[in-house]
Amino acid sequence: MTRPTLIEHIRTTERLHPGATGELSRILARLSLAGRMVAQRLLNAGFLGEHGETGIVNVQGERVQKLDELADHTFVRVFESLGSVCAVASEERAKIHAFDDDESQSGKYMVLFDPLDGSGNIDINGSLGSIFSVHQRESIDTPVHERDFLKRGDAQVAAGYILYGPATVFVYTAGEDGPVNGFTLDRSIGEFFLTHPDIRMPEGGGSYSVNESNESKWDDKTKELVASFRQGRAPVGKRAARYTGALVADFHRTLLQGGIFLYPGLTDRPRGKLRYLYEAAPLAKIAERAGGAASDGQVRSLELDPTELHERCPLFVGSRADVEYAVESLR
Repeated sequence: MTRPTLIEHIRTTERLHPGATGELSRILARLSLAGRMVAQRLLNAGFLGEHGETGIVNVQGERVQKLDELADHTFVRVFESLGSVCAVASEERAKIHAFDDDESQSGKYMVLFDPLDGSGNIDINGSLGSIFSVHQRESIDTPVHERDFLKRGDAQVAAGYILYGPATVFVYTAGEDGPVNGFTLDRSIGEFFLTHPDIRMPEGGGSYSVNESNESKWDDKTKELVASFRQGRAPVGKRAARYTGALVADFHRTLLQGGIFLYPGLTDRPRGKLRYLYEAAPLAKIAERAGGAASDGQVRSLELDPTELHERCPLFVGSRADVEYAVESLR
């Protein structure tokens, strides 16, 4: 059986919605282009001298890797000539990047992304990823502003990620009730093919994934929660620990195998480390569409109201029963 390509799948899905303009389809196509470009750059980075730091510290207070910067520029560049996108926002940039040509000023879509997640894995050849989110502006009558980006996660019109590992995988959901589909890149011809149709997150089993080196910075309830997974005292059963240091890789495993990913608040960072708009919200959208759940420990992730572009939040995401258990344990 011939598998459909990502572009064929997008176009087929578009035809199921008579009112579709094709604009969102083109955005998804550009995201796949950015993913292919970044994947190729990662393959050749060691030969091109692109490992290591730039010497710059970004708005998050993190040291910028050369590949962070290259990935960021790639994602911005693919949208420069697409008039339906008025502006983009990146984890690597302090402010939004608005496109100033006449066509883009009236564009109704905004794209947000973490261009290269897990960059601490770059120099050890570990898994990396990109995360993206697409929102629609409420009005195109005024110039785009940062406040237009401050939307709840349930307002996303598309969300997804690209995993760069032994294979490059593009996973996304779009529309009001679209399923989660995964596509794998055939590097020999540069095309993504459907390999994981209508992904459903398993309801049981799987592992727990958390950075246990932060345990000294957790509150007592969080310590007890993680211990209950580790020791088998949780109603959901004993779990193996799996943590790669790359959010996309850990989430992808959870999506396919079940379990839970946790990034709780810390004593020195009560709202944790993960960014809401670029990381937590899009992954929460994927999780819920696949039958899972996501919370900040108190509130459903998709219902959080961000007040700033780089807002952080705790994240508990995975199989529904695991997330519900975690939230109940933290109350």
